[in-house]
Amino acid sequence: MTAKIHSLWLLPAADDEAMMAALVGELSGRFGTPIFAPHLTLRGDTPTPPAALERAVAEAAATVEAFAEPVAVVEGSDAFFRSFYARFAVSSPLAKLKRALDPDSLDSFMPHVSLLYGPVVAAAKAEAIREVNARLAGRSIRFDRIGVVTSGQDVPIAEWRVVAQASLRSA
Repeated sequence: MTAKIHSLWLLPAADDEAMMAALVGELSGRFGTPIFAPHLTLRGDTPTPPAALERAVAEAAATVEAFAEPVAVVEGSDAFFRSFYARFAVSSPLAKLKRALDPDSLDSFMPHVSLLYGPVVAAAKAEAIREVNARLAGRSIRFDRIGVVTSGQDVPIAEWRVVAQASLRSA
């Protein structure tokens, strides 16, 4: 039996989650790409047992207040899971969470919320990125909880599930 793979996601507050989920759905319909829950990955693809991840998430969440971060820019790449995304600066709360949950990857941390997965026609994607950047750049997204998620590069997107979560401290 293979170990279940999990990731740790920073999740947007309900209103921002709904807005971003609608955007993921809109782009999915436009480009025929998978639908997924919007999230900011703090740590990906770890075989660490869920109970240990739940403890780590609860400890980290207790040290950071719920916070809002402005979208720096909407951009794209050729990477499947970063085809089209809203990028954020590495702010103090994001760095603190990353340091607590995945310190070995802090130097390469590029906080972002993907909006589309997979390859799409470059010109059409570039136009969509311009459109979405006009809508999102500078808009603050509030984050209020961390999820332990059955997800990873080798787990089908349709099977990704939040199995536990911890709320960030109230302001």
